[in-house]
Amino acid sequence: MAVLCDSQIQEMIGIEPFSASERRPNTVSYGVSSYGYDVRVGTRFKIFTNATSGGISIVDPKAFTDDLFITVDTDVTGRDHVIIPPNSFALAETVEWMDIPRDVMVVCVGKSTYARCGLIVNVTPLEPEWRGKVTLEISNTTPLPAKVYANEGIAQMVFLKADQICARSYADKSGKYQDQEGLTLPKVD
Repeated sequence: MAVLCDSQIQEMIGIEPFSASERRPNTVSYGVSSYGYDVRVGTRFKIFTNATSGGISIVDPKAFTDDLFITVDTDVTGRDHVIIPPNSFALAETVEWMDIPRDVMVVCVGKSTYARCGLIVNVTPLEPEWRGKVTLEISNTTPLPAKVYANEGIAQMVFLKADQICARSYADKSGKYQDQEGLTLPKVD
């Protein structure tokens, strides 16, 4: 298995909109890098809260409800960021739409700028032939509120090219998160 470099990413991976690597003052970096692609977080966030549930809800992936979150859209608020409360969690979506080839798997790691502030980004691997906007999981591990800037870099995607094409891709098995248009809550089939 090999890691794709910048020119291979641009040539082989469907990323819309695609951004070149360039210096953007006072911005958390994004775009293609030497061996990855730094995605941007979009403008819509769902932040965990217990305000609507009286503090007695349980997070259950088999019975997940939207009332566990408050929705914040920076396009609506007119701000360039959201605040994630201390020891809390938010879901967001990437600006970019990705189309992964059949012989590639993608692993996501958080950007050091946020990691050094105690913000951890998680995304499960993007399987071969997965398509859509990526739902990002952002954890604030600190005892302080933390800012996340919309339309700026949040995580890096690393593209692993397989030595052989898989027998069954995500598209072949009609994966439940295929072609997601944006921030998508957990589903169980």
